Amino acid sequence: MPASNPEALWPEGERVDLETIPPGIDRAALKAGVEAAFARVDPKQPHHRTRALVVVYDGRIVAERYATGFEPIMPLLGWSMAKTATNALVGLRVQDGKLALAARALLPEWHDSRREITLDQLLHMTSGLAFSEDYEAADTSDVEKMLYLKGDMSAYAAEKPLEHTPGTCWSYSSGITNIIARVLRQSFADEQEYLRFPRERLFEPIGMHSAVLEPDAAGIFVGSSYLYATARDWARLGLLYLRNGLWQGRRLLPEDWVADSLKPVREAPNERYGAQTWLKLDEGADSSSPNLGKPSLPGDAYYMLGHDGQIVAVVPSRDLVIVRLGLTRDNAWDPALDLAPSCRFLRRAHNVWIHVMSYYQEGGGGWSNGRTQINR
Repeated sequence: MPASNPEALWPEGERVDLETIPPGIDRAALKAGVEAAFARVDPKQPHHRTRALVVVYDGRIVAERYATGFEPIMPLLGWSMAKTATNALVGLRVQDGKLALAARALLPEWHDSRREITLDQLLHMTSGLAFSEDYEAADTSDVEKMLYLKGDMSAYAAEKPLEHTPGTCWSYSSGITNIIARVLRQSFADEQEYLRFPRERLFEPIGMHSAVLEPDAAGIFVGSSYLYATARDWARLGLLYLRNGLWQGRRLLPEDWVADSLKPVREAPNERYGAQTWLKLDEGADSSSPNLGKPSLPGDAYYMLGHDGQIVAVVPSRDLVIVRLGLTRDNAWDPALDLAPSCRFLRRAHNVWIHVMSYYQEGGGGWSNGRTQINR
């Protein structure tokens, strides 16, 4: 669906003016930094495989670039960045009075202790349900079976037993997010109303006209992983969160929904997770890496993260959103060393770019909790 006014400046429309940019930006460094994000570092290694890069500062796009074969109108898969969109959909349904965070007995087949799981615990990944989010296992893991072999993904995740008392242990699980999508479905009497809901209440109001949230064979949205959108539209979602749920001055998400979603889960390692959104970049088991945390990222930054290096970084203190979509695997490049020296484009926020891109240094887009690989 085309934008309502495509000639208006982004985000109201699709026009981008890269000639008129706010003060405080070093144009030469900005250009060099963007070019470096797409450059081949080592002839023996694949290129960075960055497909799209969009930088938003002060509410406007100040830089963007696309790899050959990709363009601004091309929707790209965000993988687990979809979880933050699912968070927004739940917020809208809570606002409608159709869902409650404290609600229990969420699924009709939960006749045992799983009846005690709340929607709030699902959002924060503290349900206690068993689920293997491991992409390196010798045998097919739960997440791989769910995403690639199961027609009813939420039912597969919902049949898992409790491993821990609800609310006492954090465990990242794409299965949990798809259970949330089913709970969302149950709040609608009409299937078509449910299927229209993301577009009518979230995507269209903020101009995410390219967005497609795919359902599984059972008709339940794959809220964990299968949201496609252009880089500009992913940036719009980031901007909605940057503006605390306001869009063009109008409240879209419930008041305090974003702030509450960014409260850290105490049970999560290093309190690095909120409600379907990452609060900290994982520096892995070896935090002594000289390419991480130099300089440190502002403490208020948070992230939508997805498999193969998808990222939307939101930094309120710098009024900044960075979107990077691509296919980065096998430590193909070292952004801390190869990108940072040439991307000091925003004098007040260049440190953000350096640290965000250094994320790819450790595992090419994966996040490890010491037991599982949590990156889709």
